[in-house]
Parts: sequence; C-alpha cells; structure tokens
Amino acid sequence: MACPFFMPTQPAAEAIFIHPMRLPLGAPWRGRCCAPGHESADLSIEDLKDCNLGNAKQCVRLPTDRISDAVRFAVARESGNLLALRFVCEKNYRPASDGTLEYDSLRQQWNSIHNDPQIQRMAQCFLQSYLSRKVPMEADSTSSPHS
Repeated sequence: MACPFFMPTQPAAEAIFIHPMRLPLGAPWRGRCCAPGHESADLSIEDLKDCNLGNAKQCVRLPTDRISDAVRFAVARESGNLLALRFVCEKNYRPASDGTLEYDSLRQQWNSIHNDPQIQRMAQCFLQSYLSRKVPMEADSTSSPHS
C-alpha cells in the first residue's frame, strides 16, 4: 500500500528494498510529500521507504483528517491492448473507496482516470512498473533457448 499523500516522481535507482517488485507501485519510487503543510518537505531514504510501503499511520506529516491511509493497485484484466487496473483506498485497514482505471496500450493513454491527481499519478507509476517488467518477460518467451 502506498501512502495516499505520496506523489511519486521518478523510479528510485538505489536498491532500498529487498524485493522491489512486491512494492505497492511495483518498484521503488522517489517523490515528494503532498500532505497539507508539508508539500515541500525533503524526504529521507527512511521517509521514502515508508511512503513506498504506505506506513502512513506512523508518519508525522500525516493529517488527522484524511480520506484514506493507503492505496493499493492490481492488474484486474488485460485484453488485447486494454489494461484494467483496480485500486482500493483503505481507511483503518478497510476499503474506503475502490474502482477501475482503464489504459489503452495501443494509443498509450488512459480511457478512464481517477479524479484525485495523486492517485492517478500512483496508477501511472504502477502501470509503468508493470509494463517495464512485462516487456522483458515477453521478449524472453518469444526467444527460443535452443536457437
């Protein structure tokens, strides 16, 4: 679960996680805090770990009044060039809202987007991580080991 106030900006090249593919956004990300009053806060490596993992309840910048504590993403369906991502925003470890966002890989654009730009940005990062892993896997499956 990524923190709902984390605005990912670029993939994190440094290996700060043992199993980066298991992260909520599919890879580690650098970014900034978007919690009210902390928009320009510099995030340490430890902060980034918490932001990437969604340990929002431990964060000193987390506002008391918030819609959710964490956001989860998953690929729900892939059909041809259409990719459906499910998202769940959680509050107190329970679903607070959820939905599906659809991406057209042929046109390289979203057919539906989330109305919260932070969640939409997280969806874009999750998609980018997913597609970057998928391309090498597809290339491996098309090459014959006996060529």
